[in-house]
Amino acid sequence: MTEITVRSQTKTRDYTKIKLFTFGILAGILILIGLFAPWLTPYDPYEQNLGNALMPPGGEHLLGTDRYGRDMLSRVIMGARSSIFSAVLLVLIITIAGSIVGIICGYHGGKLDSILMRTSDVFLAFPGMVFAIAAAGAFRGGILSAVAALALITWPKYARIARSQVLSIKGRSYIEASKLAGSGVLKIIWKHIIPNIAGPVIVTAVLDIGTMMMEIAGLSFLGLGATPPTAEWGSMMSNGRSMLQTSPWVILAPGFAIFITVMVFNLLGDTVRDVLDPRRRKKEVES
Repeated sequence: MTEITVRSQTKTRDYTKIKLFTFGILAGILILIGLFAPWLTPYDPYEQNLGNALMPPGGEHLLGTDRYGRDMLSRVIMGARSSIFSAVLLVLIITIAGSIVGIICGYHGGKLDSILMRTSDVFLAFPGMVFAIAAAGAFRGGILSAVAALALITWPKYARIARSQVLSIKGRSYIEASKLAGSGVLKIIWKHIIPNIAGPVIVTAVLDIGTMMMEIAGLSFLGLGATPPTAEWGSMMSNGRSMLQTSPWVILAPGFAIFITVMVFNLLGDTVRDVLDPRRRKKEVES
């Protein structure tokens, strides 16, 4: 019976590693496409040729052309740069900012903790997308405005995750031993706090890449994100929404790109969660 259990656990670990490798490679490919987009596009994504306007997919233009005769495949590839990198940038900002606030609140407590947590409550009280629309409108549009608007409303989640993790470990024996050994606050945080809270924060961050990508695309779709002629998937869908029945490829191409990218990052996040889940590792050790 024990041998069967060990085999089952080994197969589960191997399957998880395979998934992590597979989705990690796919996510890496998407990031590389965005990084090298200017060299991968078969045509200039911004060159207009009204003589080729709204050509259906096939022949020289595999995904067709838009109303200005621009190659859709080239624009989808170029759109990967702004869409993926803006989402990754947003997640990095809210992860770092929120984690710093959470660590400070959890470790020091007191009035500072109360003030910062009540501030986060204020942001959490607003409907997220409504607040982001208002903030993006106040920032006068642009992809960076969309990133800033979403960062303002999403950092409290990371602050609360980091704070709860810090509160659960700051009384542990190794923290107290480090204090008795004369270690300063920054050393304790860097050496003991951050490594022990990194797992849940990383999992949340990876899962949020797809979510943030859809929200940035949503703001661009509403005209509050990337501005024409920038190739960004949400903005491209907005420009093609009036042609859904007559020239569906104009909106379906960027929409499919969003679907594939979000799915890959969500599956990667789920796999990272399986790998870093302490409860799962504990069960395996106990078994």
